[in-house]
Amino acid sequence: MLFWTTLKVALRSLWAAKMRSLLSMLGIVIGVGAVIAMLAVGAGAQKQVLGHITALGSNLLMVMPGQPRTGGVRSGAVETLVLEDAEAVPGAVEGVLALSPVVRGTGQFKFFGANKQSSVMGVNPGYLGLRNFEIAAGRMFTESEVARRAKVAVLGADLASDLFGTADPVGQTVKVNGSAFLVVGALQAKGTQGPFSFDDQALVPHTTAMKRLFGKDYLDEIDVQTTPDADQAAVQAGIEELLRRRHAIRFGQDDDFHVRNMAEMVETATTVTGIFSLLLGSVAAISLFVGGIGIMNIMLVTVTERTREIGIRKAIGARDRDILAQFLVEAVLMSALGGVTGVGAGVAVARLSGLVSGFEAVVQPQSVALAFSFAVLVGVFFGFYPARRASALDPIDALSYE
Repeated sequence: MLFWTTLKVALRSLWAAKMRSLLSMLGIVIGVGAVIAMLAVGAGAQKQVLGHITALGSNLLMVMPGQPRTGGVRSGAVETLVLEDAEAVPGAVEGVLALSPVVRGTGQFKFFGANKQSSVMGVNPGYLGLRNFEIAAGRMFTESEVARRAKVAVLGADLASDLFGTADPVGQTVKVNGSAFLVVGALQAKGTQGPFSFDDQALVPHTTAMKRLFGKDYLDEIDVQTTPDADQAAVQAGIEELLRRRHAIRFGQDDDFHVRNMAEMVETATTVTGIFSLLLGSVAAISLFVGGIGIMNIMLVTVTERTREIGIRKAIGARDRDILAQFLVEAVLMSALGGVTGVGAGVAVARLSGLVSGFEAVVQPQSVALAFSFAVLVGVFFGFYPARRASALDPIDALSYE
């Protein structure tokens, strides 16, 4: 019963000085809102980065060619991976689910009046599953078409739109660097990864890309997808050991290739974006600290103004802890009300920033709970000293205070 009485007295005291109470809560409102909005931005950045990485493929290892060292300096052309390297991996390394050789280049695409330069990726049919592509129309080329170096292509969404508009590209013939290619399929839109667009490219058999388009006898990359239960580090070590043997690299010599582990990229991105979120939240939390100082300042003024009231309460039997509880409840109530308002403001700012910038800010329940709890703790911490000072007043001195 005493608690509810104390709470009602605290509410009346805050209402009696509405403007001062609102201004005192403003620091907490800004602090809580800033923490929630900044953590939402950090979480949104993490989600976007991980989404881009996941779009590259899951359980993925990418074997890239390296360059040999000559006198401590990298030299020579990057031609250290050959088709036989890719063909040797599935039979020699356990835990490999799928694999695709990759040959990159650019091509000039022509279809009647439409003319566009775009990326060309020489791959095998398993590349779709490796990179999480989906067919929107038509089909993927087959292994038999790879074996006979067929001039067939699967177009990305943007490339198909630029060449054919709204018409169905499947079954049409396009010129790629002067050679006629049959369009057998079109990909669903996937988006971009940094400056590279997954939709502005064409997939062709890697044998066709090597022998008919670019005249290459080497690969630009080997993509390897591991089984879900495989140890990616062990698979990576197996691939490295195999390629060192095939390339006759002796102990102590540098590899002429390197393997990028998608799991390591995800872990690194998670760590970096986590630090980014922590930094944003820490900077925003400073305003909460400043808001707490404002509450302490107002509470000290309030204690001074109500010195005679404190003396009267003590004279009629109020104990020190009753006075302490009264002023502490006022401080906590002020910070809690500011915290609730700040939560609403923070969520609104996060949503608004997403609408304006197109960048999705993700408001997490744990960040809301953290910011509100911190606001209440700020009220307790900065309200305790003024409340303790009020409870320690001598009733005689308080009654004689002018």
